[in-house]
Amino acid sequence: MSEAAGRPAAPAHPTAAAADNPSGLLASLEPHLREWLPRQRWFAGKGRPVTGFTLDSATPLLPGSALLHLLVRAHQPPADDDGPGDRYQLIIGTAELLPQHLAPAAIGTITRGPLAGRTAYEALQDPRQASVLLERLRIPGALGALSFHRGPHGEVPRGLAPRPLQAEQSNSSVVYGDRLIAKFFRRVVAGTNPDLELPLALARAGCDRVPAPVAWFETRTGDMAQTTTLGVLQPFLKGAADGWDLALKHLTNEQDFAGEARQLGRATAEVHTALARALPTVTYSRAQLEQLAGTMIRRLESTAQQVPALLPLVPGLRSAFTALHDLAADGRVRHAQRVHGDLHLGQCLREANGTWRLIDFEGEPSRPLAERRMPHPPHRDIAGMLRSFDYAARSARPWNAAWADSCRSAYCAGYAEVTGDDPRTDPVLLRAYETDKAVYEALYEARHRPDWLPVPLAALTRLAQETPR
Repeated sequence: MSEAAGRPAAPAHPTAAAADNPSGLLASLEPHLREWLPRQRWFAGKGRPVTGFTLDSATPLLPGSALLHLLVRAHQPPADDDGPGDRYQLIIGTAELLPQHLAPAAIGTITRGPLAGRTAYEALQDPRQASVLLERLRIPGALGALSFHRGPHGEVPRGLAPRPLQAEQSNSSVVYGDRLIAKFFRRVVAGTNPDLELPLALARAGCDRVPAPVAWFETRTGDMAQTTTLGVLQPFLKGAADGWDLALKHLTNEQDFAGEARQLGRATAEVHTALARALPTVTYSRAQLEQLAGTMIRRLESTAQQVPALLPLVPGLRSAFTALHDLAADGRVRHAQRVHGDLHLGQCLREANGTWRLIDFEGEPSRPLAERRMPHPPHRDIAGMLRSFDYAARSARPWNAAWADSCRSAYCAGYAEVTGDDPRTDPVLLRAYETDKAVYEALYEARHRPDWLPVPLAALTRLAQETPR
């Protein structure tokens, strides 16, 4: 018998025993999750107490590692007294002694169960554990409740140094060696996330305006009847300038941004054209346009009850949506397709050679996944970008209205150069979508950034005074 054969097997890491005892694992983590989870930027249930948790799955991500993947549902009244609760993806490490540099990532010290005496922490902040995640993404196949996939676009090299992104966002991202970036969806819902679905479709269509997914992972567990996207690995565009930062730099230096806006309009049009080739399109019927107008009116009225400053503007803003309702009778055919869904300057990157790329196709995370995957006229994305130019202009002191108008005009002109259709030739549709976007912004700012509320309110004041055409 060889020495190796006679040696006792190494004991399993405590995380393996914890995963085999899900009820005990959850009981040991629950008091810490009650405190830690609501403090996270990506937690959707802020302002409501957490009354309990359900553990859908617990998976050690690599044999012998201290890395646990959890899918946890948080129950909060009154919205889900009898419902399933919001489901969150947690990637947790444990250590007997947490290094000082990881102290901000601590979730809590566990006092019972297989992990007793160890400290649980947010593993994406730990370079060692983030490296384990990249290694796991290199290996296609099933692992417990998880399944890992590799696409035909690009490779996943070993040994790329991880760097977590600290920017506030609704998900968590890690950059690997300035070559790849992994996005982990935090609040997950059943179904394929558009941030995987649409870039894959665009890659198949040969559109290089969007980085193609290199790898991704999914689950199908618990009450999830559909495969559910958990994370995506894509190329990292090193040295590319964020569109929002670039616009603010031009404003600060009193530089014209119209040339960039025109090129960005062309990029948007190329993406829309490719999406229309790659995925089914629909023709909006009269009933669908009327339904769209009705949805926008209800959203306006609901938001006005939550943002009182909006109440005086409601009659004028409702006219934007009633004009859309009346538009249904003009007999003109309008097409709808899959779109970005949350397009703004911060979702665009300009590379050093001047090429614009679009990223983050998840859509507005607060809206249901089924709604985010619905086809819309391209005007929805265009309206989002027009609002973004306005946001940038209003962030300058004093407000530079001419700068915003120049960008809006150049963007639409650039779009028309590719498609042959200038979005401004359908002003009722464009005004309706821009108004609906500004209403969404007003609710978001009132809840999360009250100091920014005057920005959408100023736009809504203007839109309320426009004459329906």
